Amino acid sequence: MAVDYIVIVVYLAGMLAMGWWGMRRAKSKSEFLVAGRRLGPAMYSGTMAAIVLGGASTIGGVGLGYQYGLSGAWMVFTIGLGLLALSIFFSARIARLKVYTVSEMLDLRYGGRAGVISGVVMWAYTLMLAVTSTIAYATIFDVLFDMNRTLAIVLGGSIVVAYSTLGGMWSITLTDMVQFVVKTIGVLLLLLPIAVVKAGGFSEMKAQLPTEYFDPLGIGGETIFTYVLIYTFGMLIGQDIWQRVFTARDDRTAKWGGTVAGTYCLAYALAGAVIGTAAKVLYPNLASADDAFATIVKDELPVGVRGLVLAAALAAVMSTSSGALIACATVANNDIWSRLRGLVRTAEEEHDEVKGNRVFILLMGIAVILTAIALNDVVQALTVAYNLLVGGLLVPILGGLLWKRGTVQGALAGVGVGGISVVVLMATNGILANEPIYYGLLASLAAYVIVSLATPATDAAVLAAWRERLAGQAPEPESEPVPAHR
Repeated sequence: MAVDYIVIVVYLAGMLAMGWWGMRRAKSKSEFLVAGRRLGPAMYSGTMAAIVLGGASTIGGVGLGYQYGLSGAWMVFTIGLGLLALSIFFSARIARLKVYTVSEMLDLRYGGRAGVISGVVMWAYTLMLAVTSTIAYATIFDVLFDMNRTLAIVLGGSIVVAYSTLGGMWSITLTDMVQFVVKTIGVLLLLLPIAVVKAGGFSEMKAQLPTEYFDPLGIGGETIFTYVLIYTFGMLIGQDIWQRVFTARDDRTAKWGGTVAGTYCLAYALAGAVIGTAAKVLYPNLASADDAFATIVKDELPVGVRGLVLAAALAAVMSTSSGALIACATVANNDIWSRLRGLVRTAEEEHDEVKGNRVFILLMGIAVILTAIALNDVVQALTVAYNLLVGGLLVPILGGLLWKRGTVQGALAGVGVGGISVVVLMATNGILANEPIYYGLLASLAAYVIVSLATPATDAAVLAAWRERLAGQAPEPESEPVPAHR
């Protein structure tokens, strides 16, 4: 295992070094939060793929393949479909807005007053997303070092918090690019073919397993539909995803770079399902499907390769964790704290925005680590996060982009009714039930449409400013005077 340890230690040291380099680069709010909006197609594609393919997509995707066969690819497949839809239909307009958060977009579209409430919902989503990624460190470090769960979470989480706090989006972009390369080599080019060969090839896999393992719809139509609602739509509106769109240097990069990343996700989805199917042949009686990834890596891969594949798993977890962490801190600082502070302190103050965002990343990072230690069920935490996001914010966000008649009152009603409905239904029907997202989404849509039609249309000046921003004709936000409440 010594060679494997060296590979992992070198990888982790490299992540910290890139954090230090990013600190020298991030001198302004734009540089720190959105990498100066300067990423070209190659780096944008790699980092976008890295953030959406995390521990749930890697360890969980293999686990679904172990449990359901090839149809286990659907969870990650719907993530790829969501990224494709976002990139093709919405990313160019989102990039032209030149904002930092989803809540800022809602304020621009509806004329203010939607930011704090939507910010709280988005904050809860990004926090839980970061928590689920951080919990996954325990699985990887347990396999590698036989490490205590709490210590593993603290170690992995601290490294992510360190490089994210130092360099912000520049550090995260650089580390994500490395993580994308490591994941591609470790999972697609090494683990996938080795797993299939060890299982005796596809013919042997078909001979050993029930036919439903090779049915593309074997996981069930209702499950696939739920994945579409949660993950495909979740990709369209998540702060962690939008913040990456904001890093693109132009419309074309956002559209086509994201399309490449989405296509990559589809391939990654199929790879994970095939690896899980091979693991089912090799280890038919595992106690938990989520153990499939760690087991096949530990028992079937040669020295050195094993270290690289475990580094790939770490890369998957770290990319999502760091992206969710900076999104959580950005929302907490820009959408909640700055606005609430403006309610009680109206005098404009000069302050170091980079320093302030660093402090929030550190604080949110500590909160994430502590929450991850307290929780144990990754699936439930991730379900809560996406149910809140989609049930509360999908309708007001897409409504704002697609329907001119939507009003701020309708948006607030959609957020409130949808969010409350999801929480109540999760409490009564169970967190993993399908009803919360189904009925929460319908309740949000009904509230948004009814209240919007019952209230005066959005002011013409607000809509004119919104259209100007969508057309890319408005100045960068940093070049405008800073309002007192900011």
